[in-house]
Amino acid sequence: MADEGNIISNLNLEDGPVPNGADTSPAIGLISQYVKDLSVENPNAPESYQWAEAPDMAVDFNISARAIQPEIHEIELKINVTSKGAQGTAFIVELAYCGLIGMRNVPDDQAHPFLFAEGPRILFPFARRIIADAVRDAGYPPLMLEPIDFNGLYMQQLAQAQATAEATPAGEA
Repeated sequence: MADEGNIISNLNLEDGPVPNGADTSPAIGLISQYVKDLSVENPNAPESYQWAEAPDMAVDFNISARAIQPEIHEIELKINVTSKGAQGTAFIVELAYCGLIGMRNVPDDQAHPFLFAEGPRILFPFARRIIADAVRDAGYPPLMLEPIDFNGLYMQQLAQAQATAEATPAGEA
């Protein structure tokens, strides 16, 4: 085994936390998550249980974030699912699922991607289960939403925003 020396003496404590409890290291953590709003509509039950054709599914989602306090942000993941067939609407599920995120000493250029890409990625599996349970409780087979690449979508929207900004002449925005 190679001699690794005294690894304790190799620690550079000068770059560590500042004395008197002032910590300048970036930190992000999930404080809480919760259902802010849940609506399940089953307008054509029980007739819709007899419909033979497979319905069309429309899934829409939106992400928003807001500061609650200087170091606490709320991420809201809204998911709307509508199931329609030729005979009408089978069900509609609308969910607003939120997470409280604590962020300290995080630069804005890193906070924004976390709030709009990584945070929703963390929340999505929980929202997905709630939707599956709500659809099942409405009398239909559970709806298992496909995973969403929030980071890819974030990068795509960022590129579109930059392209739009570059295409708009200065002073016309």
